[in-house]
Amino acid sequence: MSPLQLSVYWRLSLVFFFTSFLFFLDIFTAAVAATNCHQGNASNQSRPGDVSDSDAGRRSHGGSGDSVCGWTHWLRYGQTVFMVGLLLGSLVGGALSDRYGKRPLLLACVCVHAVCGIVPAIFPHPQLFLAVRCLTGVCSCCINVCSFSLAVEWTSPAARLWPTAFLPFCFSLGMMGGAPLAWLSPTWRQLHLALALPQLICLPLYLSIPESPRWLMLLRRMDVLDRYRSNSQADEQCLAMLLDATWSDLQKASEAREQQSPGCPASCDIIHLRHPTVLLRLSIMSYLSTASALTYFGICMNVGSFGVSVYSAHFFSGLSEAPCLLVPLVRLGRRPISMLALFLSGAACFLSLLLSRCHGDPVLVMGSALLGKLCILAATFIATLYSIELFPTVVRQRCVSLVNLCFRIGCLVNTLVPPNPNGAISLAAMLVYSSGPIIGCGLCLLLPETSGVPLPDSVEDCNKQPRPNPPSLGTL
Repeated sequence: MSPLQLSVYWRLSLVFFFTSFLFFLDIFTAAVAATNCHQGNASNQSRPGDVSDSDAGRRSHGGSGDSVCGWTHWLRYGQTVFMVGLLLGSLVGGALSDRYGKRPLLLACVCVHAVCGIVPAIFPHPQLFLAVRCLTGVCSCCINVCSFSLAVEWTSPAARLWPTAFLPFCFSLGMMGGAPLAWLSPTWRQLHLALALPQLICLPLYLSIPESPRWLMLLRRMDVLDRYRSNSQADEQCLAMLLDATWSDLQKASEAREQQSPGCPASCDIIHLRHPTVLLRLSIMSYLSTASALTYFGICMNVGSFGVSVYSAHFFSGLSEAPCLLVPLVRLGRRPISMLALFLSGAACFLSLLLSRCHGDPVLVMGSALLGKLCILAATFIATLYSIELFPTVVRQRCVSLVNLCFRIGCLVNTLVPPNPNGAISLAAMLVYSSGPIIGCGLCLLLPETSGVPLPDSVEDCNKQPRPNPPSLGTL
């Protein structure tokens, strides 16, 4: 591994580690408000202790109206606004990174992301808090887009499964690290400072992240590529391998475009999208993406409703995702492992539902739900690669973008699901979380196996991919 590759990997791992701090901030702000603010008839009063001290500081900036305990009802919208920001980021992140480069956009979003963590600590106003949460969502999505692109494009084609597993692993470590930090921060101001200051301290480290060699090659920035080559002999060899793979991919894409009918404009893409094969695959992958988002974030955002401390639950929620690092070692093929992960996720969520209705032990209820979350995360990880391999080159980017858009819509819809009056996940929501993956498992039977098969350049290549064979009596 070359020095430039190491520089990319460990710096991006830090970025993902800290991104998780503000990703689940709404869980902790609700816990702080519930602990430090009276509910019911005295909902606008604060308890003595740390909160009263912090409220005194806030009043010095703008009067008692700025007290967090005076607008705790606004906090319930923070998660929804954050998901709206993620949706907006998914719409503009890819275009901005293609136009201005992945590195500049990543650096800008990381800086804004860190500042967004500080602002609510200094100016605790409800409207400003919601605006900052929306901006944080936009930055989080752009960071995700740029980081995955940089990690994959700095990795050899034979090992590109590992970055998409390693970065979520770092995100799960951040969830585990953020939980004790939040637990040690009993007030509003301390919570935001504890989660934002480490990001500000590490900002200078990100300046050494190199740009994507693929993007530099497309823009003919040979001066930058020559500077990267001069770092070391290992970097020169690494860049030669990456640029050869990039050139090969560009040639294949160009040949696929030339096979289109002459004079065929962008409407040809619409024609390809309407093809029954592409339309079926797009519908299935869009459903899987939406169902995965509902199940994953439905459990993540309600992890404190299983009868366990919200901080302990969040820590174990991150711990439950760590085994996804081992997914690239599984050699079952895309379709079998997707079906297995989806079925286990639905079964685990359904078991959690049964245990909760039978008044089972809260640890068992939470453990079953977290097992379902682990499996749906593994299915999401496989689906990311599966989507790339299912669609032809001429419409691949459009199809993958539509699938990602469905994931963000699923995230947003999940925030609109009302909880039970006692704060637990509703019966209808838990049924959706368990049945969605199981239905998706059945839909995977209609998809081909793409592992070890060249990427399709046209619809004809898609039809040549191995089709699923129904089980026969002889195989049984």
